[in-house]
Amino acid sequence: MRKGKGFIRTDKTIINEKVKEAFSSVLPITAIVLVLCFSIVPIKSGTFLAFILGAFLVVVGMGLFTLGADTAMTPIGQYVGTTVMRSKKIWIIILVCFLVGVLITVSEPDLTVLATQLAQTIDKWTLILTVGVGVGVFLVIAFLRIVLKVKLSHLLIIFYIAVFLLSFFVPETFVPLAFDSGGVTTGPMSVPFIIAIGTGVASMRSDKGAETDGFGLTALCSVGPILSVMILGIIFKPENFSVSENVVAVPEDSKVLLSVYLTALPHYMKEVGIALLPIVAFYFIFRLFGQKTERNQVIRILVGVLYTYVGLVLFLLGVNVGFLPVGSYLGAEIGKLDFNWIIVPIGMVIGYFVVAAEPAVHVLTKQVYEITSGAIPQKALRISLMLGVAVSVGLAMLRIIFHIPVMYFLIPGYLIALILTFVVPDIFTAIAFDSGGVASGAMTASFLLPLALGVCQSVGGNVATEGFGVVAMVAMTPLIAIQILGLIYKIKTDRLKKKEQQSETAKEEIIG
Repeated sequence: MRKGKGFIRTDKTIINEKVKEAFSSVLPITAIVLVLCFSIVPIKSGTFLAFILGAFLVVVGMGLFTLGADTAMTPIGQYVGTTVMRSKKIWIIILVCFLVGVLITVSEPDLTVLATQLAQTIDKWTLILTVGVGVGVFLVIAFLRIVLKVKLSHLLIIFYIAVFLLSFFVPETFVPLAFDSGGVTTGPMSVPFIIAIGTGVASMRSDKGAETDGFGLTALCSVGPILSVMILGIIFKPENFSVSENVVAVPEDSKVLLSVYLTALPHYMKEVGIALLPIVAFYFIFRLFGQKTERNQVIRILVGVLYTYVGLVLFLLGVNVGFLPVGSYLGAEIGKLDFNWIIVPIGMVIGYFVVAAEPAVHVLTKQVYEITSGAIPQKALRISLMLGVAVSVGLAMLRIIFHIPVMYFLIPGYLIALILTFVVPDIFTAIAFDSGGVASGAMTASFLLPLALGVCQSVGGNVATEGFGVVAMVAMTPLIAIQILGLIYKIKTDRLKKKEQQSETAKEEIIG
């Protein structure tokens, strides 16, 4: 690591690269919205400017966040994971895992966005704490799986069977919300930390399957909230619920536009501060009792935390003030059209590009590439995710228009995904189920969900059973898409090995 001016210059170069990556990710979805605004769904100029400013903040925020994740969140997660494992005391591992799971989930911005949508019906903190407990319990299970070397696919089959069996006893209005909760839990705050802890714990093992077992924590942590919210539904027994209205701000001039953003800024500064504080506190607590790290490394991590903080504040500010209201408005207006079926192809195009704008996706693809030593290219993984989400959003919009229950898609979808676990390499199964949670992040909760709710309200659908569920659909299709990628990878690898064996046999026959 360089010091002084060299250090600053290096970070500036990296920031520029990260911002360029973010720009290329956000540009397509921004362009799609602009096309819609200039064609079938015109919006007022003030709202248009608010969206443009939001897009700019999303780009800068994503760039800073991904840099912060690389320099702070990932190292902290790996440090906590290895320190916990060195204790070799199972009760310490269980306690720390549970606390980390609860704290990091309670501070997850995506979950806050979802809970805010339901503020009129369910107490915000009741839902958040319920989801947090679900993640905490399943993070414990995920750690024990790594320590005890239990196969991930076996646990996934058991828990998803339990999920679908329990769904028959849960009020119909709560089922889509439960699956959506599982998707939004694994967002930009939790994914870098959870994946890094997983790889940190797995690194303490020296056996062949250690690297593969480092994945799968995000997958299991997505199941916990589904079960916990279903149990909440059985206790709460709601007949129906309403959602909060996302009113589109219409700034009269540039001064009012600035005021809208400045008014919202303190809220997100506080929210992200609360999100990061437990993680930083955990790092320093573990540093007191665990292995000491170099002073330069500590400084580097603190700088990374600052990047993460500023990046997430800007990202959430842009998404919630600029993107969320416009998404709700576009959905409502398109739903009123005589040719409202057009939302299906529009949704597919938006879904294809929205994944590229998810900060957690960048973290996952990078870590997968590094851990597999380039065997799984970032581009192939990203395109598979994009295609999977495109299909899921298209199906989600289709079911809203035709009032089809979400379970008609989720049951066969998860059944296919679980069947594929028997024929796909373990590493791809773990990455696929991790990808499901990662794909359904901040952009999905803040743009696609309001878009779906807007369409649902316009076509006269039941918001509880039909509006919700789009996050669940987004979380499901990557499970199939990535495993199909793994199946293709396995077929190609088997063919290559067969050719090599045939070549070796031919050489031996010539020599003989």
